[in-house]
Amino acid sequence: MRAYNKSRIVGQLLFVALGITFIYYLLTPSVHQSDAVKPQIRKANTDSIIVYDMNEITASANAREKKEEVLILTPIARFYPEYWGNLLRLSYPRNLITLGFIVPSSRDGTKVHRELKAAVQAVQRGPVSQRFADVKIMIQDSGLSSGQSETQRHKLEVQKERRSKLASARNTLLFSALGPKTSWVLWLDSDIVETPADLIDDMTSLDKDVLVANCYQRQGEKVVPYDFNSWIDSEPAKELASKMSKDEILLEGYREFATFRTLMAYSYDEHADKRTLMKLDGVGTTALMVKAAVHRDGAVFPTFPFYHLIESEGFAKMASRLKYDIYGLPNYLVFHYNE
Repeated sequence: MRAYNKSRIVGQLLFVALGITFIYYLLTPSVHQSDAVKPQIRKANTDSIIVYDMNEITASANAREKKEEVLILTPIARFYPEYWGNLLRLSYPRNLITLGFIVPSSRDGTKVHRELKAAVQAVQRGPVSQRFADVKIMIQDSGLSSGQSETQRHKLEVQKERRSKLASARNTLLFSALGPKTSWVLWLDSDIVETPADLIDDMTSLDKDVLVANCYQRQGEKVVPYDFNSWIDSEPAKELASKMSKDEILLEGYREFATFRTLMAYSYDEHADKRTLMKLDGVGTTALMVKAAVHRDGAVFPTFPFYHLIESEGFAKMASRLKYDIYGLPNYLVFHYNE
């Protein structure tokens, strides 16, 4: 009986203790944020500041020897394995190359992104000596479709809108990927499937502000001109432009525009020196080497009619207005995919 009473007394004491504890927490005000223990604020690490002396960034005829960094930029709406294979055959040291891509955020773009990412990972997870310095992939709703055929893409009536969207994608890619140590920017279209392996060495060795290769296409045993955006201006073209409204663009390679410009595409001589230079007023971007300083100085791809030019041809006009020289290599061929 005494054991029973003892157990009952202990139980009653525990019940009273729990009750007192409950009333205490019920009546005690909650702790304010100002009364709580504050996390320590870490001082900024001044060692994390990186200073770049832009005066030391060179773009010279001795790019390889001076270890000048090259940024290869490609808007990509369709993944061509042949483009990637050709890119991997370039002989310039990969530790000096950064790749930049912009892919449309669409159903087609998802497939392109998956294919591109797999190709990139196969290289970047391989031997360190074979890896690129960096690879950047941008995804943006550019409005560019990968489902169009070559004929549809080149219809005159879609050129202004299409090339405006392409110019916008190029600018986004450029602004996002250009680094403070970049010396050269190589614009290489995603449907360029064959170039000389020494493309970067060859083009940088000529030490030009803007330099474009001649883009052809293989058709069986023949090679035929493909890109007509690299040209020398003419008086008839200037006269045509003078009669246009400010929102119109003058395009090359269409019967509707009798420009009589000298087209680099038709200046190819297979027996002549590949290093022959041709001063130009307009350029294409199939394989376009640009000193990074030209872009940093403000030469970009106009998304609107700029002196009646747009995108790559507008870029050439902008660069020339900034007093940079524009050149082409009429006998130096790169090849476009043949659909």
